[in-house]
Amino acid sequence: MTDTANKLIVVVLDGLRYDAARKYMGYMEHLVEQGQMSCCSVQSELPSLSRPLYEVLLTGTPVSRNGITANHIVRLSHEESVFHLAVAANLRTAAAAYHWVSELYSSAPFDPVADRHQHNVLKPIQHGSFYFEDHYPDSHVFADAEYLRTAYDPHFLYIHPMNIDDAGHRSGGESKEYELAVRRADGLLATLLPKWVEEGYKVIITADHGMNANGCHGGVTPAERLVPLYISGNNGLLPEAGAVTLPQLLLAPLMCRCLGLAPSKAMITEGLPSLVQT
Repeated sequence: MTDTANKLIVVVLDGLRYDAARKYMGYMEHLVEQGQMSCCSVQSELPSLSRPLYEVLLTGTPVSRNGITANHIVRLSHEESVFHLAVAANLRTAAAAYHWVSELYSSAPFDPVADRHQHNVLKPIQHGSFYFEDHYPDSHVFADAEYLRTAYDPHFLYIHPMNIDDAGHRSGGESKEYELAVRRADGLLATLLPKWVEEGYKVIITADHGMNANGCHGGVTPAERLVPLYISGNNGLLPEAGAVTLPQLLLAPLMCRCLGLAPSKAMITEGLPSLVQT
């Protein structure tokens, strides 16, 4: 067990639309009905593309500041991420994620051979398992994450599976294939989430962006921008579903609050609900 009550697992289900989460994630919605999870919608920043939003989620800064303006911008982040803040506070960090996360916070460009598994306590992501094919199974990503969690006992664990996004691009965001990928992710969470909560982790489950019917994202439509935010705990402090849509820039300072960290100077905290009781 970790040596602090400030333990957090963040799961970013790439490409998960808000409406799809609320319709197809039966286990997650069961927890909402039972008061064990809270859920509301989040509006992604623009452009609603993956690499820019990975940076938004972890640094709380807009594209106009951080410069990660498109998916083809391959370089390390110039901002202070939640990983940076955690390591500076002597917390342990780990990530099982797509290789673009490594390129933002570990090393760029990504070398599939040298950078697949990373262990360096001096880096923002101290322990990492990074994949580089969009169809790499979500079940394997969660298994990689569980290995990192049990072997290295991180305070902050970031889990980022890609199969929902991959199905959306292949078949569209209103397809049977997309729905099935969402349902499978829900089943994986049903296996692992009870264990995480039992072992004292706070859990945040969200997405970077959504997916339209044509298998695209990057624009301004609700299908592309609205994503879910599930938070563990019966705190009653998230707005009711549909009542308020939170800005995505609040996610990084929320992660900091869960970890007991002060947000970076660049993070905007105005309007952040008191989501975590310690």
